Amino acid sequence: MKVLWFANTPGNADEHYNAALKGSGGWIKALDQQLQEKVSLHVAFYHNIKEKFVYKKATYYSIAREDGFISRLRARVTGHIKDSQDLEKYLEIIEEVKPDIIHIHGTENSFGCIVSNTNIPVVLSVQGIISGIVNKFFNGFEKKYISYPDRKVQGLKSLLFPWSFKVEYDLYKQLKKSEVKYLKEFRFIMGRTNWDRRITSILSPNSTYFHEDRILRGSFYNAKWSRKNRNKIVLHTTNGNSYFKGFETICEAAMILKELNIDFEWRVAGINPDDLIVKLTKAKLNIDTIIEEVVFLGNIGESNLLESLLDSDIYIMTSHIENNANNLCEAMMLGIPCISSFAGGVGSLIKDGIDGVFFQDGDAMGLAGCILEVSNNNDIADQIGENARATSLIRHDKNRIVQDLVASYQ
Repeated sequence: MKVLWFANTPGNADEHYNAALKGSGGWIKALDQQLQEKVSLHVAFYHNIKEKFVYKKATYYSIAREDGFISRLRARVTGHIKDSQDLEKYLEIIEEVKPDIIHIHGTENSFGCIVSNTNIPVVLSVQGIISGIVNKFFNGFEKKYISYPDRKVQGLKSLLFPWSFKVEYDLYKQLKKSEVKYLKEFRFIMGRTNWDRRITSILSPNSTYFHEDRILRGSFYNAKWSRKNRNKIVLHTTNGNSYFKGFETICEAAMILKELNIDFEWRVAGINPDDLIVKLTKAKLNIDTIIEEVVFLGNIGESNLLESLLDSDIYIMTSHIENNANNLCEAMMLGIPCISSFAGGVGSLIKDGIDGVFFQDGDAMGLAGCILEVSNNNDIADQIGENARATSLIRHDKNRIVQDLVASYQ
């Protein structure tokens, strides 16, 4: 069987461009590596130049980006997105490959225009659901903060047109329009959660839905968390410089723990202290500095992330909207006791009180209470962690996922 992917990332082809990336990467790369043993796999993605090459057992097609500085500047100012401008490039690759099936990864890209321009079966994998993000965008911060500018100068573009979350919001609104337009044309949808299944039943009412779990990064299968003998509670969150990921909830819950004289450290990966979301959080909470117990790890690599996770006592996920949160899945795979906001598709990942603990998104006091409950009951915490790992080993079993995917293709 010949399968053609259109994806936002190059999968294993990243090693073709940079040998140092061998052994690293996300879920697309992990699935690419496993699937190419079962089918004739071809992967199309955007890159700086047009190129075709074979790497390992798959064939890769890079689509040259032609949106230069002016086009990118326009996107920042107006929220304009690429739609069907590159359709001919996509069709050219399809004509060359002549696949049995086309698999598009994500609703947030321009590949959706393919579905109505080919007779080959096209399946869409839902990643995040943009419509859900737009609906929940202001759950953490009021609209009055959205236009705060990011004054970090990282080139002429940021100097002339500083980034703000309004730019991001405008972009998401445009992506939502594209998502709604294309989803209704798809006959086959793949997803992982009850939430994305229900949402796509509305946005793509004539489609058939297939369940598709994700393969995680290899190092998270091999490592296992164990309890540390210490008095300080070490918390870990992998987050981002984003309006809806709940960083303000982290800070509010941390302030509550501090008022209770709890000895703790809350490590936050993915955020730097000079990021815009930190500035907005200080404004929202009317504070001059983030308390010292919140430690910014910034953007760290896989090995450093794994080290921090294994050294933590509890993993916390605070997003206001998620579908299938990879960071939470990786923590559960390690067997760390996990606390998560009940948001989007996360309800399909955790059974509350069994293999994780839920709090309502944005409820800082409830989150602080969850942290105390888990940290004060070692037996319960350990059982939750063990159950989480057992659940994850089944959910993210590589062989089963590939077998199920090939069966869906057929």
